[in-house]
Amino acid sequence: MGRSFSRADQGSIREYVYQSLKSKILNLQLPPGTKISEKDISEEYNVSRTPVREVFIKLAQEDLLDIYPQRGSFISLIDMEHVEEARFIREHLEKAVVREACEKLSEKDLFYLESNIAGQEICCEKQNYLHMQELDEEFHQIIYTGSGKIQTWSIVQQMNNHFYRLRMLRLAHSPFWDTILTQHKQILQAIKAQDPDQAEKITEEHLRLIILEKDQIREKYLEYFR
Repeated sequence: MGRSFSRADQGSIREYVYQSLKSKILNLQLPPGTKISEKDISEEYNVSRTPVREVFIKLAQEDLLDIYPQRGSFISLIDMEHVEEARFIREHLEKAVVREACEKLSEKDLFYLESNIAGQEICCEKQNYLHMQELDEEFHQIIYTGSGKIQTWSIVQQMNNHFYRLRMLRLAHSPFWDTILTQHKQILQAIKAQDPDQAEKITEEHLRLIILEKDQIREKYLEYFR
């Protein structure tokens, strides 16, 4: 049985269930194609079906849930067209952002990036892909935030759902961990050296790495893809 709510909590129920389910979807705890029901989710979280129904609609709007009348609701399959569009947008935005980062990041921002990379090294050693993915996202978010591009990061996140899940599969089953970590270190060194051309070059290589892997991942997990 999940967390229970009093009537005073009613305003937070929907957001709590939404954030929890979305996290499970993005982290593949609920793999693509999994069938879920309002009844089961309402029982799991000990809430009424009304907020659960609203959460299902919101997740469907974000293309994370497919709702079929008479058939049920299923975690959406990964759409490679959505993946590539999100990757394309992120690549071109991030190349511009990282150039500004070479001028704008503070000593505190650089410390946060260094600490983040130290955490990534531990994740690589322990093969903890869930936390590695979190640190990967945080690494890039620090660069956007430190460059004064918080809204740009929000735009990137709005298109990130399918791309994020493919990257999660990559981390869970790919031999490229060392390459990812090395590229993060190179991006940081370029920013510290205030070398925007090198920072942009490594960022482009970094965000195109998944192009080399996507067909292999899709072949291995064909049932997860549209």
